[in-house]
Amino acid sequence: MRPWHVEPRGRFERQTVRSRALEGNPLGDPAERPLWVYLPPGCGDDPDRRYPSIYVIQGYTGQVDMWWNRPALRLTVPELVDELFAGQGADAGAAPPPAVVVFVDCWTSLGGSQFLNSPGTGRYLDYLCDEVVAFVDERYPTLPAREHRGIAGKSSGGYGAMVAPMLRADTFGALASHAGDALFEHCYLPDMARAARVLRDHYGGSYERFFADFATRPAFSKEDDGPLMNMWAMAACYSAEPDGAVTLPFDPATGRLRDEVWARWLALDPVRMAAGHAAQLRSLRGVYLDAGRRDEFWLDLGAAAFSAELDALGVEHTLELFDATHAGIEYRYPKGLAFLADRLGS
Repeated sequence: MRPWHVEPRGRFERQTVRSRALEGNPLGDPAERPLWVYLPPGCGDDPDRRYPSIYVIQGYTGQVDMWWNRPALRLTVPELVDELFAGQGADAGAAPPPAVVVFVDCWTSLGGSQFLNSPGTGRYLDYLCDEVVAFVDERYPTLPAREHRGIAGKSSGGYGAMVAPMLRADTFGALASHAGDALFEHCYLPDMARAARVLRDHYGGSYERFFADFATRPAFSKEDDGPLMNMWAMAACYSAEPDGAVTLPFDPATGRLRDEVWARWLALDPVRMAAGHAAQLRSLRGVYLDAGRRDEFWLDLGAAAFSAELDALGVEHTLELFDATHAGIEYRYPKGLAFLADRLGS
């Protein structure tokens, strides 16, 4: 293991996408977004050859440059991707079929978009499915059909990987979700209680006071910044009003659930969505799910619950639970990518 940059066997290209879908978004976030495209070894040698594509999306607070952050004594995610398609990874056997891998930026100034269209954050589902995919298909030797296009992600990215193929069956033909947000009563309710308590004890029950404090210091420098920001950001994605106002699913003064708003959240839970999107799920060429058995957000239960729904719908899929927490599971990404590459090839 070397702690420095290693020249890839394939190649990475940095692009900029100028988005109409994100113009004028309610948070004032940039409509120009970076995009990284990985081309596997040999791509371009045969000008007539085309490849499946896999879109990789990030967890909450992720922005695309962060893929190059190096964990201690581990490879970066781009290095893992390159080793996989060069057949030189830690589990090196035969390399999977080559694929173009696209690293997408859907960051917002609240930390994330959940890859949905929302009046509280912007049209990120349209950006991903209409603009990014078209941009890549126009410039790279991809197989431009949903049967040859997959999506993968972890945490909020895993959520996006589950719901985008349900909401936009015309775009993606397979998915891989690593510890994706699901079974909302377990992954979100604990943070609601914690957020309500911190608002009561430190901010007079007011999110406005929290944001005023947050703006005066380094982000996430207090222990409870995470759940407070996470709950507001998720509400901006799941329960914003048509004018962009954010409606919380709980009373910030007491923590009591607002049942009608919570129902709006549950309608976007992949576990609850599955039955209403059975045809889209059955049409997929592959579904890969995994999570750590000690996931702090109970997303192993979410993966198992989504798996049970797929079983009930007769959707073939793979579920793997492994010994880990929520963090530090980037070494699992090659498993999902190999799975997708195997199923999306021509």
